[in-house]
Order: sequence, then C-alpha cells, then structure tokens
Amino acid sequence: MAQILIVAHAPLASALQAVARHVYPECSQQLGAVDVPPELRQEEAEELVRSALQSLTAGLQGHAADVLVLADVFGATPCNAALTVADGLHVRVVAGVNVPMLWRVLCYGAQPLDDMVVRAVAGATQGVMQVAVPRRQNQPQPPGRHDSSHFQDQ
Repeated sequence: MAQILIVAHAPLASALQAVARHVYPECSQQLGAVDVPPELRQEEAEELVRSALQSLTAGLQGHAADVLVLADVFGATPCNAALTVADGLHVRVVAGVNVPMLWRVLCYGAQPLDDMVVRAVAGATQGVMQVAVPRRQNQPQPPGRHDSSHFQDQ
C-alpha cells in the first residue's frame, strides 16, 4: 500500500493531515505530514522529509514502500526538499496540494503510484472553480420584464 506524505510550509501540512483524519479516519493511517518552518535551511528541510519518509515506510517491503509526496508550492523550500529526496520511482512528488487533491488520493493507496499521481492532479484541478459571480456594484439594474415602467401607454 502506498503511503502519502504532505510537505508544506508550517502549519499547512499538519492542518491538511487533520482535515484528512477528520473526514476519512479509516484511510489516514498511511498519511504523514512535514511542516517546514520559515527559518529552516534547505538541508534541514531535506533531513525532515527524509526522516518522515523513513518513518512512513519503516517495516514495509516492495510495492508497499511507495510514497506519494504532496507538496504545497513548486519551487519553494518544502517542494525542493521533497524533490531532492524523491527518487522518481518509489517516491513521487506532486506540487499544489489542496484539500480536493488530498481527499482524491487518500483512500486509494492500494492503486499503483502512477494512478495515484493522476488521481491527485485531477482532484486538485477539478476542485478549483469559481462558484459565485460577483454582483455589479453601484450600477443601476436594468428593468425586469414585468416592470411597469417597461410598458408604454397606448
């Protein structure tokens, strides 16, 4: 079973882990989190990620040692640390973690790692949408169809 590791600027990783445990407690045993504090150097962040990966995969063999790392921002210290530690084969990194991404992969650890990566990206992109159109401000509204001023005298 693949493990999932969230790596993000503090306290985002822990917050996402808490949300996952709240909604899917039965699926969150294979979930870890690394909060990277702002003062941490790159090398220190890499060691935190390496240690978390070892903890997640301790005692697991073969296919079960796969890890999907969900990082917050591509190019930032947490993602760079994860990329340095990841081998691209058994440890894969997807940047741009959000709640829909996490929920989409959380209970699918038995799937191949490549499928989990596809699922994560789909969850992230499909979870972002505009849900309300802003109202125009300080502009008169056009009269409605049934407005009495719309009808002309005959």
